[in-house]
Amino acid sequence: MNTSSTLESVVEQALSRQGKHVVLGLPLGLGKPNRLVNAFYERARSDPSIRLDIVTALSLDIPQSSHWLQDRLMSPIIERWFGSDYPRLAYMVDLNGKGLPDNISVTEFYFQSGAALGKPLMQRRYISSNYTHVARDLIDRGINVVAQFIAGPEQDQFSLSSNPDVSLDLKRLARRSGRELMCIGQIHPDLPFMQGDAVVDGDYFDRILDENPNQPLFGLPRLPVSAQDHAVGFHASRLVADGGTLQIGIGSLSDALVHSLIFRHKDNQAYRQLVDSLDFEPCALDESGRFEEGLYGASEMFLDGFMHLYKAGILSREVFDDIELQRRANAGETLDQAGQGTLMDGGFFLGSKVFYEFLRNLDASERPRFRMHGVGRINQLYGGSEALEIEQRRHARFINTCMMVTATGAAVSDGLKDHQVVSGVGGQYNFVAMAHAMDDGRSALMLRAARESDGGWNSNIVWEYPHVTIPRHLRDLVVTEYGVADLRGKTDEECIQALIGIMDVEFQDEMVARAVKAGKLGHNWRVPDRARNNRRERIEEEFSGDRFPTYPFGSDFTEIEQRLIPALGTLKDLSKSRLKLAGAVLRGRPDRFPEELDRLGLKIPKNLQERLYARLVASVLS
Repeated sequence: MNTSSTLESVVEQALSRQGKHVVLGLPLGLGKPNRLVNAFYERARSDPSIRLDIVTALSLDIPQSSHWLQDRLMSPIIERWFGSDYPRLAYMVDLNGKGLPDNISVTEFYFQSGAALGKPLMQRRYISSNYTHVARDLIDRGINVVAQFIAGPEQDQFSLSSNPDVSLDLKRLARRSGRELMCIGQIHPDLPFMQGDAVVDGDYFDRILDENPNQPLFGLPRLPVSAQDHAVGFHASRLVADGGTLQIGIGSLSDALVHSLIFRHKDNQAYRQLVDSLDFEPCALDESGRFEEGLYGASEMFLDGFMHLYKAGILSREVFDDIELQRRANAGETLDQAGQGTLMDGGFFLGSKVFYEFLRNLDASERPRFRMHGVGRINQLYGGSEALEIEQRRHARFINTCMMVTATGAAVSDGLKDHQVVSGVGGQYNFVAMAHAMDDGRSALMLRAARESDGGWNSNIVWEYPHVTIPRHLRDLVVTEYGVADLRGKTDEECIQALIGIMDVEFQDEMVARAVKAGKLGHNWRVPDRARNNRRERIEEEFSGDRFPTYPFGSDFTEIEQRLIPALGTLKDLSKSRLKLAGAVLRGRPDRFPEELDRLGLKIPKNLQERLYARLVASVLS
């Protein structure tokens, strides 16, 4: 291990050691040392004889405004959130602008949702790789340099902190194959020192950079949760068994699930009353009690939701890395080791600034209870400790999201029908497959039954789709705002019937007709009366108000910004129709929204364009 204080010296050492073809592997999300990455990028851009191939995923970037009005809203938020000199990744700037130099390529296996749509270079260089196969694929692509943020030192050790996910598996495979891999760690003073396999000795790295990165940790804003989201999360919360294991992904649906789990635990009587009052199809897995035994978290992504569950006293079931001890714990035996077990095992973390502060402030007794590992350990049961991991992950519920589900239970999670990639496979397949490999494990895919687009509503439960992420033979639980469809072990006819039962009433008859025509549904079958009440207005009535707030875990935006953000989204949709825009201009009453218009610099319009936009904003706000 060598310690260095300059970015340039690290780049020069890498070129000297690995030659002029550098295949640079970077962790996804939070762990990218942007200024160091930019130093590699600038060095290659200035010298065409250098070949730089960057392989990574989830390249986080500051939101970029596409309209002057949006810029007026977003600029103060970005300044407040990231500061004035946040180092954007140079390759992301060029990918969104003039393009990359001929001697540089960027290949990713997971995108920020929607970030690569309509961007040919990003689409062409996407790798569809299962998360547990990424390290193998990087080795096959000739990776020879790895760089990431690290925490420490503590007692001469360092922590891979936010990103041991691929790094640990990559190091192991490189050693096994005899591949020379230069590992660079840059110390970030704000990264928490995470425990578990993330803790490594100093000789893990070939170079440690101690120069201050001057890069705030990329915090994700806490998103609004709609009534539709809350309904999906509420139904998913009925599937989680006390004394079990939980894996969840990111997004407003997962936030809704966590909110309902806390609701179920803290106000159980009201939760049960709501369950009883809703006329939905019962599910054999229905659970509605408090979490007396608690839950254990085993999730590729460690995110804010687990922090909230921990603070609520729900993330409290301990696991132990000794199979006999674990079996005794599962049998309800009181152990001398109580209070020393693990509550959470993750592969990478990403979340809000509040979440990062929580991790940094864990005390000496709490820190060992939150561990980080490679995805080879978290996302699958292979590796020689299957019996122990099955004991630890009892009653597992792997709950993820998807975009669409076909009539016979296949799931579309990562791309569109023209093969445009929206996000990526990630670890979703891992957890679906793991659920099927466990006697008491279940996979649940959450989605909204319908979405609004192009001025109308479209069903997310579709007859067919050109490609899928999860094949129908791995179908399990599907959750929408209208309930739960249990598809595991069911016939195609039973699957279609169950999915019709949780789809929006507007699309049910068309699905029935297609299924009958295809011979997958009997001519005499009728949609149950209960499902005929699957209406959007019902969801708005039942899942709004104080019990289901728009920002259940707080907001990073002011109250005025909270009103303006969805309003500008509505305005963007209106802009697709000149007739609707004209109507909005006529309806707008700027005098009713002085604070909102002042925030956008439209309270006193300077010209005709600003006067029109003041009316438009007032119209959508009303």
